[in-house]
Amino acid sequence: MFLHNLKYELLTALRTKDMLLWIILFPLILATLFQIAFGSIYEQNTKFSVIPAAVVSGPDNENFRLAAERVSDSGEPLLRITDTDEETALGLLKNGEVYGIFYTDTPVTLTVSGKGIHQSILKTFAERYNATAAVLRETAASDPQRIPAVLEAISAEVTACTELPVTEGNPDPYIQFFHNLIAMVALFGTTTGLHICTQNQANLSALGARKCCSPTRRSVSIAASLTASYLAHTVCMVICVSFQAFVLGVDFGSKLPLVYLAAVLAGCMGVTMGFFVGSIGRVSTDTKTGIVTAVTMTLCFLSGLMIGNIKAVIAAKAPWFNRINPAAIISDCFYCLNLYSDYARFREKICMMLLYTLLFAVLGICMTRRRKYASI
Repeated sequence: MFLHNLKYELLTALRTKDMLLWIILFPLILATLFQIAFGSIYEQNTKFSVIPAAVVSGPDNENFRLAAERVSDSGEPLLRITDTDEETALGLLKNGEVYGIFYTDTPVTLTVSGKGIHQSILKTFAERYNATAAVLRETAASDPQRIPAVLEAISAEVTACTELPVTEGNPDPYIQFFHNLIAMVALFGTTTGLHICTQNQANLSALGARKCCSPTRRSVSIAASLTASYLAHTVCMVICVSFQAFVLGVDFGSKLPLVYLAAVLAGCMGVTMGFFVGSIGRVSTDTKTGIVTAVTMTLCFLSGLMIGNIKAVIAAKAPWFNRINPAAIISDCFYCLNLYSDYARFREKICMMLLYTLLFAVLGICMTRRRKYASI
């Protein structure tokens, strides 16, 4: 009997238009808009890339052009040099195709069109070249035999620091919006769980009245409905994560299988949360749907779906709230997987989701399985 009910509950869930629109299509559209809005901000403003620059070669300083070509042809190039005349170089600078123009007079001068990290790097490069050239000129004038030693000293890289990666994951701060989008999809499962109570309560739907009159035990009917909802919502979560990872190219780090696991568990928590809310009171289904939708969007807002730094503000003012906010717990799962090499915090968040799922399921079953009606 359980498998028979499960089959038709699955068919019913897959034919629900609300699931198709709000749990599948809407998140995919929103993820696409997020990628358009935030996809290139980190690469353009924070992550270092090769800097395009123009060089206007003068008659008396061919050495600078050679030095610029050397840093352009290295294993980790700093510059992408365009050797051209002044008129063409000014046109490239005006169109934003280069960040600066080097004039290879003595000393080398630099022209830029604005302020930023790329312009600062070009300025530092020009100043270092001028300082090095000045040292070599003074050495050539005073003691030419010391030039090889001076060149060797200048060429040697002296550093007191050791480069260590902060994380093996994706350091892009804008990825939190995609994490919170997955959390929103998971909590949209509350509407699916809400329908379970609607379809099993005689005072809320005609289908619920027929089920109460059927010989099937209520526990079997509810278990089949919950299982079908879990399976259907798992498909939605897998679609959401796969679309972001493989279609939009969102980098979730090196632990993608665990991202799927966390997303599936989050979806189960969302379903049982809706099941619990639906089992409370005799309020109409539309009212309950409005309540769970408002609560879901509020929790996602406080987790950072709309304002990126709001979670940090809440952590400073009321740190306890982020520990109990289901949306924050879900997004923190992905954050921990992305940035931390150990799994301590990830396990903590997973345990919180399992605890919520178990608590909501037990409370919902206790409030619905013994409910009786004087008449139907």
